Amino acid sequence: MSPDSPEAAREEAVPAFSLSLVMFLACAAIIGISVIVLDVDAHIPLIAATMLCALVGRGVLKRSWAELEEGIVNGIRIALIPIVILMLVGLLVSSWIASGTVPTLIHLGMQGISPRFFLVASFMICSLVAVATGSSWTTAGTVGLALMGIGGALGLPAPMTAGAIVSGAYFGDNMSPLSDTTNLAPAVAGGELFDHIRAMCWTTLPAWLLAGAVYTVMGLHDHGDLTTLTQVAEMSRVLSGHFVLGVFTLLPPVFILFAAARKYPAIPSLVVGILIACGLAMAVQGVTLKALIGVLHYGFESHTGDKAVDALLSRGGLDSMMWTISLIVCALSFGGVMERCGFFESLLKTFQRLLRKPSSLIGTTLGSCLAANLFLGDQFLGIIVPGRTFRPAFERAGLAPRMLSRTLEDAGTLTAPLIPWTSGGAYMFGILGVSAFSYAPYALFNWMTPLIAYGMTLFGIGVFWRRPEGGITRDRPETPLQAAQNAAR
Repeated sequence: MSPDSPEAAREEAVPAFSLSLVMFLACAAIIGISVIVLDVDAHIPLIAATMLCALVGRGVLKRSWAELEEGIVNGIRIALIPIVILMLVGLLVSSWIASGTVPTLIHLGMQGISPRFFLVASFMICSLVAVATGSSWTTAGTVGLALMGIGGALGLPAPMTAGAIVSGAYFGDNMSPLSDTTNLAPAVAGGELFDHIRAMCWTTLPAWLLAGAVYTVMGLHDHGDLTTLTQVAEMSRVLSGHFVLGVFTLLPPVFILFAAARKYPAIPSLVVGILIACGLAMAVQGVTLKALIGVLHYGFESHTGDKAVDALLSRGGLDSMMWTISLIVCALSFGGVMERCGFFESLLKTFQRLLRKPSSLIGTTLGSCLAANLFLGDQFLGIIVPGRTFRPAFERAGLAPRMLSRTLEDAGTLTAPLIPWTSGGAYMFGILGVSAFSYAPYALFNWMTPLIAYGMTLFGIGVFWRRPEGGITRDRPETPLQAAQNAAR
């Protein structure tokens, strides 16, 4: 290879493994100690880690500031549409409360859901809604918000309810052909969408069934005043006394589900859902235009006199999303500098050379997706970077593209909301009011699926191979040497 060739230039651009490892551990220490030990928000630690990477990139790797700045801009660019959606969700939450939509959903849920089966019911409801909409975020921001209120009234710990909501929302997101990540993963792996979904059934369905069984057992266990419905009745009375409740207040979520079924774009669908809710707030609930603008900007403030109801309904608004958006910008700036400097790529390439068996390849890819979410801060990067890096290794191993795409979703998509500073984790905190570290133990589906994926591969279950002559098989094809030996016999 010529020293001046583009290939050589790209090789020289990747830093040494030792430097990358040192940077990886140093950034992990900065973020981990600050968030876990000092118990502070992740914003400043992420900025500090970004500054460290930039200094090393400029001083040691001789990257220009223009290159590092480009990395930051490119990192943030991928989240611009999600950021716009976040802003709209802030408006949606406050407008749906002001219109009586959320109070109606809570009121109906408290009438119809058995306390002992609330967790598993929440898990299944969110699963169905997310499959229909293709969006875990929309699911959490609509029915998830209502379910948090019902769970609080039933005496369930908020992290437990949030975990069931996140689990169901991400199952639906994972399996829906309308989901952006479900389409992204096979595109990165070089596979087909419905081949990818069929392959995911091997890992996601067992995890979904197991999580559902555990939620059922958890609900049947006595949680103190779980079966005491006095507070539920009081909350229902307060809601019906301060809001006009009726079927017509359900028009906004009905429209959102209709728009999802018709595959309308997310942003205009959310805008129309907000406008419908604003109309209901003024026409039905008697909210003035000036007050409504304040609600959309600063969030709804409940003054019913019931502390539980007021705490539940005082939320939403554009300002409520700014903490989440700023965290996403900090995380993606860090990820952009890390990627521009090549630290993550250097680590992955080193591990890639050590891979021999399918189980080690799958296990390393799962771990890399988790690490990408930790250090790049976004589930899209958690799919794209490991997928781009490990695709040649999967091809050399003779594994079908659906194996890579399934693995990327099993870890890249599902572990993202378990990390507070990813866009998914920050969003869920902004909507549900529970930190990722708190609900992560109860988000059973999200962490069961990667474990099941690795265990199945270890035992050769649900593994798909490329046929030498074309097509896919679940039986490992013979190597040329094995074929020659069998022919000789």
